[in-house]
Amino acid sequence: MSIYTKETLQQMALEHWQKDAIEKFEAKMTDKSKPFPCIPATQGYQLHHFRYGFVSNYNAKQLAIMLEDYSNCYQELGAFTSLIIFFEPLCELPEKTSVEKYEQLFWEQLNDLHALDQRKWPNHIPLSAHNSLWEFCFHGEQYFMFCATPSHKNRFSRHFPYFMLAITPRFVLEQFSSNEAKAAKIKASIRKRLSEYDSIAIHPNLNTYGKNDNYEWKQYFLHDDDTSLSQCPFHSVKKTSKD
Repeated sequence: MSIYTKETLQQMALEHWQKDAIEKFEAKMTDKSKPFPCIPATQGYQLHHFRYGFVSNYNAKQLAIMLEDYSNCYQELGAFTSLIIFFEPLCELPEKTSVEKYEQLFWEQLNDLHALDQRKWPNHIPLSAHNSLWEFCFHGEQYFMFCATPSHKNRFSRHFPYFMLAITPRFVLEQFSSNEAKAAKIKASIRKRLSEYDSIAIHPNLNTYGKNDNYEWKQYFLHDDDTSLSQCPFHSVKKTSKD
């Protein structure tokens, strides 16, 4: 097994860094004095809909195995499911690694994942990230990729002591948005909590999938200020399915 439930992790003999990552993630998800802004994420944690995995040495092959396993079962895990991936710290990365360096590592992971994908890119999703309908796909599934790093300080919602990915299926986000009135109310609450959680204004790139002025890739990795890359580092490769 490559991905785990919270209950399974509690029974496992974890390495020190793995145990520390899980404990710090739980603290972030359950903090009542400073509630994490994403309400569906806190619900997913409390309802045990999440699955977890650990990656050593930024090994994309490990990540690909986990994401493939998750892709095959996520629809059975609950309405608020996400795959949470913790990366073991690299000895060669200094303690004060820049946000930009982590951004580079993030896009390297996504490009390597894409190269390792055994499935054909979905026909209805553009290959160009500069199309408003683009989003990252793997194993035939669409995913929102959320990245947090130890170097984010102002944008505390994107801070975590370990390099971390929270991978959420489009299937989950579509269910959340199906009731427009309820979704709008929750989104307003999220933005209010986000403005109180971070010491900086909400990033201007945060938007809604499908809108003409929205680009999903710009939301995957947010800078610790209001800047963003002008070009997406994702490199698409046309491939045929091996199924």
